[in-house]
Amino acid sequence: MLLLALGFLLVILQPSTGQFPRVCANVQSLLSKECCPTWDGDGSPCGELSSRGFCQNILLSQAPLGPQFPFSGVDDREDWPSVFYNRTCRCEGNFMGFNCGECKFGFSGPNCSERQVKTRRNIFQLTASEKNKFLAYLNLAKNIPSQDYVIATGTYTQMNNGSNPMFQDINVYDLFVWMHYYASRDTLLGGSNVWRDIDFAHEAPGFLPWHRVFLLMWERQIQRITGDENFTIPYWDWRDAEDCEICNDEYMGGRHPTNPNLLSPASIFSSWQVICTRSEEYNSRQALCNATSEGPIRRNPGNNDKSRTPRLPSSADVEFCLSLTQYESGPMDKMANYSFRNTLEGFADPQTAISNPAQSGLHNALHIYMNGSMSQVQGSANDPIFVLHHAFVDSIFERWLRRHRPMLEVYPAANAPIGHNRENYMVPFIPLYRNGEFFKPSRELGYDYEYLQEPALQSFQDFLTPYLQQARQIWAWLVGAAVFGGIVTAMLTGLIRACQKKKGGTSSEIQPLLIESEDYNNITYQSNF
Repeated sequence: MLLLALGFLLVILQPSTGQFPRVCANVQSLLSKECCPTWDGDGSPCGELSSRGFCQNILLSQAPLGPQFPFSGVDDREDWPSVFYNRTCRCEGNFMGFNCGECKFGFSGPNCSERQVKTRRNIFQLTASEKNKFLAYLNLAKNIPSQDYVIATGTYTQMNNGSNPMFQDINVYDLFVWMHYYASRDTLLGGSNVWRDIDFAHEAPGFLPWHRVFLLMWERQIQRITGDENFTIPYWDWRDAEDCEICNDEYMGGRHPTNPNLLSPASIFSSWQVICTRSEEYNSRQALCNATSEGPIRRNPGNNDKSRTPRLPSSADVEFCLSLTQYESGPMDKMANYSFRNTLEGFADPQTAISNPAQSGLHNALHIYMNGSMSQVQGSANDPIFVLHHAFVDSIFERWLRRHRPMLEVYPAANAPIGHNRENYMVPFIPLYRNGEFFKPSRELGYDYEYLQEPALQSFQDFLTPYLQQARQIWAWLVGAAVFGGIVTAMLTGLIRACQKKKGGTSSEIQPLLIESEDYNNITYQSNF
């Protein structure tokens, strides 16, 4: 009954996420290179009549890129999304969406003026009904077609430069699987040639902001198709876990009784079909994944290559990673040393922060440990554990942001691998988001983590901390200023008293103090920083 009720909601709701808007997947939009759909609220492109936004030329970053991708003009994802569209909606104020019909993350209400902060919770802290509802939502997303978005099944060249559109419908859950695949797929160079050293979502500075946007969009999509505006993604805190605690039929599916590589028939996820897992086949055909079913989810947790991932990450690994002060360093890829991003992603040792791609730590360790669909980058989002895992990775990113309070300028503006500079638009999202826009505390984006929430006093102390640190740096100057101020005050007091004596002392015409002694003790003094 729950699934039937949720399915009915799809009729009355208008979901919006990312990739190619259905209304722009046609010859006219591709040839004109314009994707500025009308907003139903006033019938104008981008809701211009209601001052929600307007159609504008895309402003691309001109900052230089790193040397990892030595080509130009061979990949549709270069200077995203200009190969497909060079005019899109630019939304004003707190409006967002491909037609400015939504509110920015963290805002709600008819005018998107109401701030909101929702809490993501530990999956083991959910009640039985909350947990079952989450599982039902996942299964619903796997069985409902996306109303607003389609996927590309061919490159722009294969579409004859837009005159022969190649797009296809897809369900809501698989839309996100496909987006993850599309951002991380190899570059097709023609013939049997490909370029593998390219990834718009991993192995570079954008790894954490990209997945932050991915989860926010996924979360909003679930809210829309279910009508549950309070839904948030739960997280799995895998620190110090001895095994896969959520790999049972009560949660994300246990082992199959006769085939350890498959899920238990008692799990709803055992019937799920994966997509976009055969990268070598796509490369050999110079084709894109078209979302054809490719078999069941595969998972065999713990039976992975122990030489690469000997154990699950520990609390000590996380704490060391959080102590790193540099967000990015060196080549800004998987060879970066002392980089918080590279250490959290798992290409650097979680005990030394020295790059070691032969080992898999932290984020990567979980993927390898699952030993199945989740262990292959392009198709890893097929396993629903993906969202629980990345929610916790995002919480570690959030802890680092709160601890180190970096300025936006800490995120690299130039010379990062293709697609990862601060002002680059993230592939393949439409509406457009820049990497730097999500290098900020989660509360500014409308969500928090249960285990990171602090009492009001602690929050006030956090507010004061940077000012106190600055005060320590100039304490000597402050002491000197206080001494000097005391001397000046004493001198002025002496002069005033001398002047009073010259006037003849205590005439009865002199007014008494306006504040009597018993009132004086009740005065409070306030100072502002």
